[in-house]
Amino acid sequence: MADRYLQFSRTAPGRFLARRLGLPQPAELHRWSAERPALEGPLLHLTAGVSRLGGSAGSAGSVGSAGSLGEVLARTGLEVRAAADRPAAVVLDATGVADVEALAEVHAALHPVVRSVADSGRVVVLGAPLDPADHHQAAVQQGLEGFVRSLGKEMGRGRTVSLVRIASDAGAGGGAAAAAAESTLRFLLSPKSAFVSGQVIEVGGGEVSAPEDSERPEDWGRPEDWERPLAGRTALVTGAARGIGEAVAETLARDGARVVCLDVPAAQSDLVKVADRLGGSALPLDITADDAGERIAAALPDGLDVLVHNAGITRDRKLANMPAEQWSSVLDVNLASVLRTTDSLLKAGTLRTGGRIVATASIAGLAGNVGQTNYAASKAGIVGLVRALAPRAAAEHGVTVNAVAPGFIETRMTAAVPLFIREAGRRMNSLAQGGLPVDVAETTAWFANPGSGGVNGQVVRVCGQSLLGA
Repeated sequence: MADRYLQFSRTAPGRFLARRLGLPQPAELHRWSAERPALEGPLLHLTAGVSRLGGSAGSAGSVGSAGSLGEVLARTGLEVRAAADRPAAVVLDATGVADVEALAEVHAALHPVVRSVADSGRVVVLGAPLDPADHHQAAVQQGLEGFVRSLGKEMGRGRTVSLVRIASDAGAGGGAAAAAAESTLRFLLSPKSAFVSGQVIEVGGGEVSAPEDSERPEDWGRPEDWERPLAGRTALVTGAARGIGEAVAETLARDGARVVCLDVPAAQSDLVKVADRLGGSALPLDITADDAGERIAAALPDGLDVLVHNAGITRDRKLANMPAEQWSSVLDVNLASVLRTTDSLLKAGTLRTGGRIVATASIAGLAGNVGQTNYAASKAGIVGLVRALAPRAAAEHGVTVNAVAPGFIETRMTAAVPLFIREAGRRMNSLAQGGLPVDVAETTAWFANPGSGGVNGQVVRVCGQSLLGA
């Protein structure tokens, strides 16, 4: 269903009324397209404190002294500058901020430039993990999280703000750490992250390979490789017949993957159409079947690189009015099937080393929602799965495990929500509009990227920085 308020607010009368009445004025977001694949404008590189990534102290680090981080930023395709009047993006290296005095440099660096960031621009703050042996460092690095979440709610005009914590075990020296974060920086500094804001992402140690399996960092900038990072890889997407699952399959195919589209047999007609359009294959299968994992493994004798758990249902009703079958059906599809098939495919060795598991959580699982105790329990369960399985899957199988947590996304499901609840869902985020299925798909594709091996155990909300939850 079209967002009529969004359309009206972009007309001259709509803009006039919105200003007079103090109503939201959603910006038109710059999302990725073949015609506009990159942000438009320079990248402003700043430093606060003494950088752990090769930068220098001061409010503005020079490009020449930025070391390997500067090289990584240059490979994003944006022109890196130490000063710019209208930057498309700002990257502030605050990895060396370890006390309150150094935290003041964050304000000093960003205060003069935040108003000048272009519409649909990006602000990315780089931080360090909290040091349990240094409570001063831990305090100010945690302070960056509150700073980023608040700044994201202030920026407006489609601009987003994120915090990336780069762990000390991301590699020996700033060069390796910056390289481990390259996939994440490319995502956040592109139109692909249009609906991701106010998020905290941790990049740690892990097997990081460039697209096309190049082992030489100097080759990682080849644009043809980063345009199709999943070339030669196989991805399975559940719930792929429509909505978010269809968008995920499309995006992974765009990035070069051979996509296997899975959905219930009742959706076989739509499923086959999606698979045929993408040059993939259809696998009609009830994911809740006890032998679903074995049947998937049999259909993929050559193995699997990316497993996307997207299939899900809702059966909304307040707990006092919810029959047992509505509870159990949601938990079985949304959580139990994910646990069973993941265990089965890992045990069978179907997921190859370097593989990616991406599950779909929800902000309902993080913040709760009236009438969705079953759904919220299932999606909070996905978060628990990711946090517990991620370190073990990486250690034992060389596989990362992450989750996307969508907020209000424009789908058939949300179109059926009553009008006033639907409008509240659309407006109650920092971007004052609903997201699109492709926003979830782009985040999934970033997790799936072979360069994202340092991103593990993360739950990233795709919600335009919803005002509900953290």
